[in-house]
Amino acid sequence: MAEKYFDKALSNFTNDFASGGAIRHLADKGFTVKEIHDRLDFPTPVSKISETVWNHFLEEGIILLEDPLTGTSKGKVRFEKVQNKYGKTSFKRVTETVENQDAKYIKCEFGKFIYKDKKGFEESLMILDKRDREYIMGLPWPIGPVWHIADERMTRIENAMETEQGSDKI
Repeated sequence: MAEKYFDKALSNFTNDFASGGAIRHLADKGFTVKEIHDRLDFPTPVSKISETVWNHFLEEGIILLEDPLTGTSKGKVRFEKVQNKYGKTSFKRVTETVENQDAKYIKCEFGKFIYKDKKGFEESLMILDKRDREYIMGLPWPIGPVWHIADERMTRIENAMETEQGSDKI
């Protein structure tokens, strides 16, 4: 049993060391999960890339699991290097409160539609361009609602889906 936990931890460490930074960097540049997979030198499964991008977006506040209107701040974690009086170095976890007053979010329920009828949902995405479809289908959307920052891509997706089908697919 302990061996499985160790193997999983070692695998996660290896993947993060080999490709985690590259995945987060490319995600910040706007690449889809598929595009990131095609650009990586280290063989990383698409599911691992998807999970890494999702967790990165959660950490950065690009995606929120709670309605941003119910609370205007979120905690951002960082680590500070500290030394004791004998010179021993350690790291202290510090949570900063970040205000989201200027950020606008779009409520997304893609996970619910994927769960109900994946094939039908994929067909409804045909109104979007290829990169936008890949972006939506590449992330592991939960069944419940999430809020995605209203960047250029999500605003374009929202407008296209509302124009075509009403607001029932986003």
